[in-house]
Amino acid sequence: MRINTLFYSIKQGFKNIFRNKMFSLASIATMAACIFMFGLFYIVVTNFSIMVKTAEEGVAVTVFFNEGTTEDVIKADKAQIEKRAEVGKVDYQSAADAWSDYQKEYFEGYDDAAASFGDDNPLSNSANLQVYLNDVSMQQTLVNYIKGLEGVRKVNQSQDVANTLTDLNKLISYVSGGIILILLCVAIFLISNTVTTGIAVRREEIAIMKLIGATDFLVRSPFVVEGILIGLIGSAIPLGLLSVIYGKICAYIANKFSFIGNMMTFIPTKEIFSTLVPVALILGVGIGFLGSRFTIRKHLRV
Repeated sequence: MRINTLFYSIKQGFKNIFRNKMFSLASIATMAACIFMFGLFYIVVTNFSIMVKTAEEGVAVTVFFNEGTTEDVIKADKAQIEKRAEVGKVDYQSAADAWSDYQKEYFEGYDDAAASFGDDNPLSNSANLQVYLNDVSMQQTLVNYIKGLEGVRKVNQSQDVANTLTDLNKLISYVSGGIILILLCVAIFLISNTVTTGIAVRREEIAIMKLIGATDFLVRSPFVVEGILIGLIGSAIPLGLLSVIYGKICAYIANKFSFIGNMMTFIPTKEIFSTLVPVALILGVGIGFLGSRFTIRKHLRV
């Protein structure tokens, strides 16, 4: 493609937008609304996903061992468990550590009661492994595996918590997919209408261009540029708004509702927008390109 043709296509693309101001503004506004909703939904879902992921990392399976199980056997079991893909980390707590933690929690301020046990350890069979998962949906599979290891007496698990977190992850995926699909369809429909109007307005001009030997590419490219420009402008506007709004909301909550900040951590603006900006721009430009291309094929027979 020659440079002159490229500049011509870009120039005509801008002209098409100004020729059909009302439809172009409607398309840009709709695109901006769609990208704004997409960005808002992305921010909420991403922060919520981090919260769920943090909760998942706190879900642990506790493994207890038979009386008399040697430390070598426990360490061997620990090594086998750590090899599994769904396992994040494994912490070992000896019987002595278990008794020490128990004393700190229940005998604080009652030193005489704790001292009455002397050197005896009533939790001598409480050596255990705390197994933290990367994927809580695999908890039951992991539990079944651990039960088959040497020396294992009992495995405590939080099945209800695991099921809840798994269901939340599925719900997030389904809702995200559904909303994104709806937004895509609405945006493509509006851009299609704008390009269709432009074709109708310029139909006679297009026919003359063909008579004097204009190529199909030269005729069609301005409409593609028009769709891309609408997508680009419609993406840039809401990204700027979202960046300002998100930063102010995070700062406001941190200042006015510090207890919320203690319970959950918001993703920093720079971090979340480093992904959102390119995704939203590509999405907007892609929708504009696809909407204009489909419309040209349907309505512009040259």
